[in-house]
Amino acid sequence: MTKSDRKLDLLCVNTIRGLCMDAVQRANSGHPGTPMGIAPVAYTLWQEYLNFDPSDPIWPNRDRFVLSEGHASTLLWSLLHLTRVAAVDPDYEVLGHLAVSLDDLKSFRQIDSKCPGHPEYRWTSGVEATTGPLGQGVATSVGMAIASRWLGARYNREGFTMFDFDTYALAGDGCMMEGISSEAASLAGHLGLAKLCWIYDSNRVTIEGHTDIAFSEDVAARFLAYGWNVVVVADANDFEAIGRAFHAFRAEQQRPTLILVHSHIGYGSPVEDSPKAHGEPFGIEGVRSTKRFLGLPEDKEFWVSDEVYEAFHLGLAQRGFEARGAWEASLVRYRQQFPALADEIELMGRRALPLGWEEALPSFAPDEVGIAGRDASAKVLNQLAQVIPWLLGGSADLSPSTKTNLTFVGAGDFQPGEPLGRNLHFGIREHGAAAVANGLALSKLRPYWSTFLTFSDYARGAIRLSALMEIPVVHIFTHDSIGVGEDGPTHQPVEQLASLRAIPGLLVFRPADANEVVETWRMVISGRPEPAVVVLSRQALPTLDRSILAPASGLARGGYVLAESEGTPEVILLATGSEVQLALAARAELRGLGIAARVVSMPCWELFDRQDEGYRNEVLPPSVVARVAIEEASTLGWDRYVGSKGRVIGMRTFGSSAPLKNLLTKFGFTPEKVVEVSLECIAATKESS
Repeated sequence: MTKSDRKLDLLCVNTIRGLCMDAVQRANSGHPGTPMGIAPVAYTLWQEYLNFDPSDPIWPNRDRFVLSEGHASTLLWSLLHLTRVAAVDPDYEVLGHLAVSLDDLKSFRQIDSKCPGHPEYRWTSGVEATTGPLGQGVATSVGMAIASRWLGARYNREGFTMFDFDTYALAGDGCMMEGISSEAASLAGHLGLAKLCWIYDSNRVTIEGHTDIAFSEDVAARFLAYGWNVVVVADANDFEAIGRAFHAFRAEQQRPTLILVHSHIGYGSPVEDSPKAHGEPFGIEGVRSTKRFLGLPEDKEFWVSDEVYEAFHLGLAQRGFEARGAWEASLVRYRQQFPALADEIELMGRRALPLGWEEALPSFAPDEVGIAGRDASAKVLNQLAQVIPWLLGGSADLSPSTKTNLTFVGAGDFQPGEPLGRNLHFGIREHGAAAVANGLALSKLRPYWSTFLTFSDYARGAIRLSALMEIPVVHIFTHDSIGVGEDGPTHQPVEQLASLRAIPGLLVFRPADANEVVETWRMVISGRPEPAVVVLSRQALPTLDRSILAPASGLARGGYVLAESEGTPEVILLATGSEVQLALAARAELRGLGIAARVVSMPCWELFDRQDEGYRNEVLPPSVVARVAIEEASTLGWDRYVGSKGRVIGMRTFGSSAPLKNLLTKFGFTPEKVVEVSLECIAATKESS
């Protein structure tokens, strides 16, 4: 490396710093110090090591870069601009303009800006994952690294390396404090994900001040204990040491790598290494003096020289363009020898499905004894996974209970020496499992993970991000109600359904019988890219006789008339899951009393709410105001369907440890109680009319 080369490197780094300062100052909001301190490391990675083509930022074998310390988003926006990353539309078409222009940088943190306060997937091309909640990015990157290994094991052949991408995640002190990073790092170390590199930006400053007020552990020792390779860079401005660290990562074949970089937050600024540099603009004079220190024109905002653009073009852009071209040429030859595998790669890339996949869906005959929702789902899942090879997943140590193991011949377990396994073992790490599933989905696989419904709380942050990113992760939750019985209120979900339904863009399914389970999976697999929660019973549910009831295909509309009344209904009974059986039993008793009752199955509120008003009024006629909803969960939200004059039989307290039948009686989930409440509701509506 010559002096002139290093001088150009420093100019590029300082240009990044200048753009970060200017964007934050223009917005009068944001975090300038972190991106400035770590800029040399990010620059070195992108310019010398990252396998990424700005002209096609979604080609399948690109290296992934995840900004886990998402508050440093101006660093990513600056890199996307300087490397001239192309915009890509939702249909995966490369557009004729930049993902991030200078004008976009100037509108940092403003309404509809392509440079929001934290990186947002699907909003700005070049963003590999939505980050901001600390720890989520590094945990998601583990899913990407698993995907790289699995894809390589399935599709690489002698002479053809179709998948071998590296995954880099840039993390901060906050990421290392969050528990989810520990869950993910532990799993990555166990699996020996050697193509995973976390860059720990140890600047020792958080919002409250220096990290020593709350964080004094030896992070390097912790990661060595996890089974990671650890490399320390003493000074983030030491280009040679940074280069040696990335070489060490590439040379490591058995372990993931942590590069621990000691940086100075707000490098060169008048508030260097202070909390203000972390979370506030420097001020006009502070920006000017910092630019003067860095050798930048202090009177120019958003300044970039042609020399800097050219440097990135000759570095990252040219290297990435050549790598992508070689990969695409290899794919042409690969298709000639392995056409079926090439078709799979193409289908995955478009989030499409193999022809005839629906033929794998089973159907269930009427059965009064029935089958548990989790068992029906297991049958469907195993059938689907055999025709959709990139469908894979596991559980947070509960697969014998959640029934999410793939049991067909050849499914296998994904382990350090078994990269083709389809069963993932996440351990008791719910939050980490959900984030890893996000990373798998971002890599175009079709992942699922599972636990008990009550433990979905542990994974809430990652579930929310799957909805925010609109990625097709399937969150499977069993043991769906107080039907858990003797395990008691710690294991009996009450508020979880309501809280999951409150997340925008998340489909929450609670199917009533085996055939509704089938239709749930049909919707989950074939619908538009979005995450879904599938809530399943532990106990057996009768398989309904669809020759006398409406077909389960009604689930596609979220709610449907399952059992019609004889004549105009006097009361409508709405239910989900196991309580649909209860509604049907109450309907029969009401009919014996001369009361016409309609039963509506409501397995997915979100899909029902998407239907046109005409259909919704057809299912729930406004003229029928006597309505009773039944669900073994919090009553929150049911008022939108039962109205001000309806009633809800649900949970208003936590559950209790007792056999199931005793619990159902205690909390009012019996046909007799439903009939009683229905009669009261009918009488009350008549009195008020």
